[in-house]
Amino acid sequence: MASLICGSLAFDTIMTFEGRFAEQILPDQLHILNVSFLVPALRRDFGGCAGNIAYALNSLGGKPVPMATVGSDGAGYVARFKQLGIDTSFVHEIADSYTAQAMIMTDRDNNQITAFHPGAMMQAHVTRIEQRGDFKLGIISPDGRDAMLQHAEQFKAAGIPFVFDPGQGLPMFDGKELAAFIERATWVTVNDYEGKMLSERTGWSSAEISRRVQGLVVTLGGEGCEVWVGGEKTVVPAVTAEAVVDPTGCGDAWRGALLFGLEQGWSLAKCAELGNQVGALKIASRGPQNYDLSSLRG
Repeated sequence: MASLICGSLAFDTIMTFEGRFAEQILPDQLHILNVSFLVPALRRDFGGCAGNIAYALNSLGGKPVPMATVGSDGAGYVARFKQLGIDTSFVHEIADSYTAQAMIMTDRDNNQITAFHPGAMMQAHVTRIEQRGDFKLGIISPDGRDAMLQHAEQFKAAGIPFVFDPGQGLPMFDGKELAAFIERATWVTVNDYEGKMLSERTGWSSAEISRRVQGLVVTLGGEGCEVWVGGEKTVVPAVTAEAVVDPTGCGDAWRGALLFGLEQGWSLAKCAELGNQVGALKIASRGPQNYDLSSLRG
């Protein structure tokens, strides 16, 4: 069984600001905002939602197939995934673009400011979902707007159950479009903030959304997550991390675990339990694809 993972492959440039953003930004001066942050620590990591989800699922022993676009600078990313044993046959190069780039600055309270250049991701709609014998699951994570819309239709047409995970791409869509995603999806995952926006734009509560799909999960960071099935809510408690080192990619790691559990036929609550374990391990490690999940593999 393979899971088709639609979303971005990106390079993350991660910077650490040793102070607090709140101490540097004056609320009454936001109309003339001009701030500079000294960032002594800087590194470049492999990232992007599809890449991060695929890394987590692969690390757990699942079979991810990322569907994404990279630019002319993406050969090293593709080579790394091949070395990890990840199928890259649905990763396409857009020759006249850069691979998507995220510039992420984190302060001492783990607040983040991110600048994102989509690059080749804006051409992700050139990839097309078609049924393949081993495709049993899919996920739509943040990607180019056209790609997310078209891939939802293609998943439905191919009869492949999928997770709708709009993430930071959610604001691109109005209530009618989001409702259409939900009607096509099998499961929906959002964080608390995204969940409130999703309900506001569709006019549907979490309970109502969960009745339209097989399940809805609202992740709550350090508070665990809410699992909604058939209008009923179950709270799955968080797993305490050994250390809070870097939150980058934690949500994607959680979703990789979700797909692994769904591949095994687990209940949504059991999938969420594994997701919380994976998230705790990820947050204790720097970078979105540098953590070890061997302790969770059977």
